[in-house]
Amino acid sequence: MEPGDDGQHIDILVLPETNLILTASVIEPLRAANRIAGRDLYRWTLYSPDGQPIETKSGIPIPVSGAFRPTRETDPLFVLSSYNWRKSATRELKFLLSHTARHRSLMAGIEAGSFILAETSLLDGFSATTHWEDFDDFARAYPQVTMVRERFVIDGKRITTGGSLPTLDLMLELIRRGHGYSLALEVSRLFIYEQERTRGDLMQMPTIGNMRIIDVRVQKAVKLMEETVEAPLSLTRLARRSGVSARHLQDLFQETMGVAPHAHYLALRLNAARRKVIETKISFADIAAETGFNSASAFSRSYRASYGESPRDTRGRLKLKITS
Repeated sequence: MEPGDDGQHIDILVLPETNLILTASVIEPLRAANRIAGRDLYRWTLYSPDGQPIETKSGIPIPVSGAFRPTRETDPLFVLSSYNWRKSATRELKFLLSHTARHRSLMAGIEAGSFILAETSLLDGFSATTHWEDFDDFARAYPQVTMVRERFVIDGKRITTGGSLPTLDLMLELIRRGHGYSLALEVSRLFIYEQERTRGDLMQMPTIGNMRIIDVRVQKAVKLMEETVEAPLSLTRLARRSGVSARHLQDLFQETMGVAPHAHYLALRLNAARRKVIETKISFADIAAETGFNSASAFSRSYRASYGESPRDTRGRLKLKITS
């Protein structure tokens, strides 16, 4: 998914009996990314096979823009399905999917949507996954597809996921690839369920893509980072307080987070700073001091490198948007 100057547009085909949470797992991370960035990085259009709202299993209908009747669109297409996918895999739908696949930059089978793509031969020769309950049945039915027991699989122009939360993981990974680790991290933090502190040091960080923080030493280091945004600790001190050597902490971060400790630390600080830039009128010098930067100029350089614009540009753009 290569975002253009005017953002990335995604077509979403929602099939009957799709779970509401599955649809939200695709859309909500994109909405959150737009909110955090203060601009429309992502846009989407929802379709159903016949243009009618989709009745979900929860009884809450999903409105759509119209019937799925593609021509030569090149935008990514996400096919969402949860239950009774065979009823949706009509000859007409498979024809439409085969036709549009010639032009699409990417096609994703979300949960049981992977069956729809496989049934249309659009996963032949690709690696894929699906919901764990259906994994073995899928593997037997489509031996031409290389099945992988992962939460989601990105293989060239094909994407598949194994359920609602794995889909959320996928969207975080796509945001990371398109707009960087800082934005993906901040989007993930919006979905945290805040546990009561009295229940102990329960890890509150959700996932970034396929990342699962399961090492208690990394958990402790992340918690320390969150608590010391204003006065960042050195790697040596951070490692010592986490109970490991600096080199070992670097290795653990790379294994579990996919980034070095300083990259995660900087992302936390920049995200805290960006919220202050957008939501307050605090001076940039004060924001720099409150997020651990030595000077306003050092803060501005890091901010621009991460977000593609200066703090002043962000405020000016948002002010213009409000007044226009």
